Amino acid sequence: MIHWHCHNLYQLLPSGCCAGGIAVVIDVLRASTTIVTALAHGADRVVPAAEIAEAEHVASRLVPPALRGGERGGVRIEGFDLGNSPREYAADRVAGRTIVITTTNGTAALAASQGAREILIGAIVNRAAVADAVRRLARHDDHVHLVCAGTDGRVSAEDLLAAGAILDAANVDGASDDLDPAARAALAAFRRVAAGGDVPAALVAEFRRSPGGANLVALGMEADLPAAAAIDTLPLVPRFDAASGSLCYTPAHE
Repeated sequence: MIHWHCHNLYQLLPSGCCAGGIAVVIDVLRASTTIVTALAHGADRVVPAAEIAEAEHVASRLVPPALRGGERGGVRIEGFDLGNSPREYAADRVAGRTIVITTTNGTAALAASQGAREILIGAIVNRAAVADAVRRLARHDDHVHLVCAGTDGRVSAEDLLAAGAILDAANVDGASDDLDPAARAALAAFRRVAAGGDVPAALVAEFRRSPGGANLVALGMEADLPAAAAIDTLPLVPRFDAASGSLCYTPAHE
């Protein structure tokens, strides 16, 4: 049996609750989508950093020099090579490169999950691959924590929808799995949105109403919404390697 839990970084994540289990870090708009995209487009690895100074320090010590990516308040950090839009992480920019990334919410959620046995990055674009990876990595009677980053201390609908999308792909109805109330609510929310048929369009409409999506629209970055809603288009799972402190490519069905 797998025990599924859905947490919000700021409101619902008890200290150390991921210890020994599997954590799936979700920040659909936009860190987790961007990390998946970077690795799908050939980046060698992605090194997360909680703070700007840490990102600059880590990037400066790597040989060859790493690309620095990230944002504060949704805007690219001054002097950095890349922001936090998945559209910036094209193959001609990132292939073969190491990227050090720091974001307002996503890398904070990853740092908060460090006690987990396995840490994966989840999004809408790779939800089926994540569900498959969790099934492969889970032990008997394991706990899986869907860690939703949220936006500036608030629950954000896009992360809850991604959690629900992963649960839907994991076929929890057909397995002897246990879902906590928050996980059940996330699954119901995704299925309600997906019931109309055009899932990407329905997700984009939900994103526009969420705090994270509204922020991007206000910043003129509305084009990131359909990029984040492209369900099941990237069949890979970033997996955290504690020894190197980096996220590396894990293909689906490895």
